[in-house]
Amino acid sequence: MTHQYVCPSCSATNRLPEQRDPSEAQCGKCRDALFSGAPLEVTGAGLAKHRRDTRGGAVLVDVWAPWCGPCRAMAPQYAAAASRLEPKVRLLKLNSEAEPNAASALGVSGIPALILFQDGVEVGRKAGLMSADQIVSWTEQVIGR
Repeated sequence: MTHQYVCPSCSATNRLPEQRDPSEAQCGKCRDALFSGAPLEVTGAGLAKHRRDTRGGAVLVDVWAPWCGPCRAMAPQYAAAASRLEPKVRLLKLNSEAEPNAASALGVSGIPALILFQDGVEVGRKAGLMSADQIVSWTEQVIGR
């Protein structure tokens, strides 16, 4: 089986054989690392590309806003979770204030909101402030189903 990942630098889609370690992979186009252990800020179009082109791994998006106190409090927890979940799960951040149409299309009614996708399909959703341990535990539980 071949896995696919989107490069965080140039947005090229990269295919990797299952036996290759994605944590060491570089983009075939720009040669940057495919995973950094940190969440990526995305636009609505960027989120759509990650959802569409990621195969063999999961995509977890944090929908947040800069004026939201719980969102700001969760940001370092989400970053800590990224270092523990990557490369099995790509962590993305979508600013709902800057991307209201994308947040609305996701059906987000409260923030912070975490939405987990596998092969482009939503498999889990959770709203509210969470610790890094809670984020990791919830994500692993959902993708382990």
